[in-house]
Amino acid sequence: MAWRKTMVMLGLVVAGAIAGIAGAQTAAPAVDTVALVVKGAVKQELRLTAADLKAMPRAKATAKDHDGAAHEFEGVALQAVLSKAGVPQGGDLRGKNMTLCVVAEAADGYKAAFSLAETDGDFAGEQIVVVDTVDGKALGADQGPLRLVVPGDKRQARWVKMLKGITVVKAGE
Repeated sequence: MAWRKTMVMLGLVVAGAIAGIAGAQTAAPAVDTVALVVKGAVKQELRLTAADLKAMPRAKATAKDHDGAAHEFEGVALQAVLSKAGVPQGGDLRGKNMTLCVVAEAADGYKAAFSLAETDGDFAGEQIVVVDTVDGKALGADQGPLRLVVPGDKRQARWVKMLKGITVVKAGE
């Protein structure tokens, strides 16, 4: 009988240890996990972490959200992200480069498209921003950790919540 109790106890200890190891492996994600992937017709594919984005020059935009109220969004200009990936800008944005498009994709599969010219300050009236804060606070889980905000749009249909990727493509391909 003592032998049976010992085996049961040993089994419980082993099961507990395995559960502890599994729990440790599924603990909070590392701070340096990829927050945004930039790929496609770029010179250099990017896998940016939240820390990478925080280290880039910050941009702010005030715009009305779905709730109809004006909010202050802060993050990195999409143009700066695309520049880091080697996407043509400014004077290089002409000829064949005018067929480039930017597709922003959310974690849930939602997508929105822009002409590359819309993302460039030499063409666009307002800059598109990859935001990580709204009104000075981190985005909530239903919005972030990243969100694409397009302040010049009258409707927010191209504001991509839970932004995970940017793909640069050539129109017609």
